[in-house]
Amino acid sequence: MKPHLMQWSHMSPDFLFPVHDADWSITTLGEAAALGGGNVQTGPFGSQLHAADYVEDGIPSVMPQNIGENTLSEDGIARITAEDALRLTKYLLQTGDIVYSRRGDVERRALIREKANGWLCGTGCLRVRFGPGSVDPEYATYYLGHSKVREWIGNNAVGATMPNLNTKILSSVPFVLPPLPEQVRIASILSALDDKIELNRRTNETLEVMAQAIFKDWFVDFGPVHRKMRGETDPTAILGGLITSPSEAATLAALFPDTLGAKGLPEGWSEEPIGDVCDTVGGATPPTKTAEYWEDGKHFWATPKDLSNLSGLYVRTTERTITDEGLARISSGLSPRGSVLMSSRAPIGYVAIASVPAAVNQGFIVLRPTERLPTEYAYFWTKANMDLIESNANGSTFQEISKKNFRPLPVIIPDAEIMLAFVNLTKPMLGRIEQGEIENQTLAETRDYLLPRLMSGQIRAGEPQGMSA
Repeated sequence: MKPHLMQWSHMSPDFLFPVHDADWSITTLGEAAALGGGNVQTGPFGSQLHAADYVEDGIPSVMPQNIGENTLSEDGIARITAEDALRLTKYLLQTGDIVYSRRGDVERRALIREKANGWLCGTGCLRVRFGPGSVDPEYATYYLGHSKVREWIGNNAVGATMPNLNTKILSSVPFVLPPLPEQVRIASILSALDDKIELNRRTNETLEVMAQAIFKDWFVDFGPVHRKMRGETDPTAILGGLITSPSEAATLAALFPDTLGAKGLPEGWSEEPIGDVCDTVGGATPPTKTAEYWEDGKHFWATPKDLSNLSGLYVRTTERTITDEGLARISSGLSPRGSVLMSSRAPIGYVAIASVPAAVNQGFIVLRPTERLPTEYAYFWTKANMDLIESNANGSTFQEISKKNFRPLPVIIPDAEIMLAFVNLTKPMLGRIEQGEIENQTLAETRDYLLPRLMSGQIRAGEPQGMSA
């Protein structure tokens, strides 16, 4: 059964974006799903699954907060028992399903992959299921990520205070349906880019975890010192197996003392207020209604929002920029590349490294690198000491840590040789992370350029000459 061409008015896909191939069908998401016996279905109602039914260990239940941009997060995911899963079988997800949030960020969706097969489409979510041989789910999730389609969903959601979706609205989403082989080719092009992005992301995550492990072992647990004190002589073992090169391990192990001195610190190390070993500054917001501070600004100006939307470790751009006149209104001025940016309120704890000189608003504490506290050490110290930082915050409306309360916080300073060794070890790791993030940005831009053109038939999948047009 082939979907018929629909004559739309305000809901026409041709209104969303021009479709260049007359052989492609124009239908709705609901009709496309129904072609193979699929449907659009809501998750269980609250009366079917209560808060008390969730368990610590069980089958994951996808909630709106677990849905990202075509991704699922298991952080804090709710879980149900096997008995409840059996009772709610009709709501269990299958590989190839697409889930949406029914409220809030209703434009976000996630394709269910093998890992999430058998999870529950939880309360507050909608599920799209396609039957076999009609719609390629990978194509469908990319189509639904088209900016015009997302806009349509947002505009047609209901609710005065919060956008809400239902099965009727989601089923009515205008849907462009090329022949199945073309769908597969389109999805293959776009997924190859996403696969490389994901590979880079995992590589970057591994590199950061490795660097964090070294920082913790050396400067939090004093692992090499304690192992020497226990009589360990093998350099690789002294370094906890974190350095695998025997020659490098031997050089590094020799730098660490074999005794603890005052305050239980390794001999020759010190504990000092963080404000004494690096320049800690805040920021400000120039009057927003004064055009000369903002129009055609050439200086990056960061807010915590820039960090909340950050998918990596480095800040390379900001949502807003300020002029020379605007910069002059911020007493701290520009912080140099390599500065560590930490949001100090609403919320505390976003941390990133400035890849470019940037000014910040009043929601930050910035750690500017020094010889005694270089970028690499400052970043991992901030991440490792977030509990300490938050415990020194105050505020009745929202928690905030002031520069006054931040600057006395203790930081352990090793001798200069060990600090240099840590920097030499971790700087290449962070450099690879930064390059991976830059590559991912390019790949994402390429994907976002191709997506609307592939979805409209302007560029045909499998036609190299079209790709260069």
